Amino acid sequence: MNPESFAPQHFGWEFADGIAVITLNRPERKNPLTFDSYAELRDTFRELVGVDAVRAVVLTGAGGNFCSGGDVHEIIGPLTKMDMKGLLAFTRMTGDLVKAIRGCPQPVIAAVDGICVGAGAILAMASDLRVGTADAKVAFLFTRVGLAGCDMGACAVLPRLVGQGRAAELLFTGRSMGGEEGERWGFFNRLVEPDTLLAEARTLAGQLAGGPNFAHAMTKTMLNQEWNMGLDQAIEAEAQAQAICMQTADFERAFDAFVARQKPVFEGD
Repeated sequence: MNPESFAPQHFGWEFADGIAVITLNRPERKNPLTFDSYAELRDTFRELVGVDAVRAVVLTGAGGNFCSGGDVHEIIGPLTKMDMKGLLAFTRMTGDLVKAIRGCPQPVIAAVDGICVGAGAILAMASDLRVGTADAKVAFLFTRVGLAGCDMGACAVLPRLVGQGRAAELLFTGRSMGGEEGERWGFFNRLVEPDTLLAEARTLAGQLAGGPNFAHAMTKTMLNQEWNMGLDQAIEAEAQAQAICMQTADFERAFDAFVARQKPVFEGD
């Protein structure tokens, strides 16, 4: 992938200063996902693994909403007519999108305003950081359409963000969680005004993009891997990870800058 010439068919893409902005852009329908947009998003995040020029990603929606989930007519309707083999292929594909977001080395920041429900809530959940507004409405509404709350990793990831009891409430009831409640519960890292949302997300992405990107990727890797470790394993794994980071040129740059009383300029190597 060349991020400067990349032209996806099913969502917006902007790239500048090491930051890629992915915009779900069907505002007339509150930016729902389709079979094609699911697949293209999955493939894009997979490709980012080898794209060093992209140092941070912002994921957002057009028209004052984040994402209304799977398109009722283009996804939900066809799903009611599929056999088990087709259904399982679909649910595995949507889960692969979460794996791809979690697996890419770049920090992913969700900028969330307005409607953020169903698979849209999952996309925000799967991101590394979430910047929201007071107007955000987040709902894991799968039970409201006759499905389980255990979709695309929700039962694994959401409790780690908001706690087991709060996650259970959201997944059982499918109710909407407002922006202020989401910040209080730890789903949102911060709330900003709607008219500054994208700028604030870009600023945060810029701060991360200007950091030691090899080390950021290592942090993301360890955040994922340590879910399945005991404390002793985690401490040893982090010792090894940090020793690797101590061999990078960025580590030397930080030391030299400190000695010179300058701000380090990281290059990600």
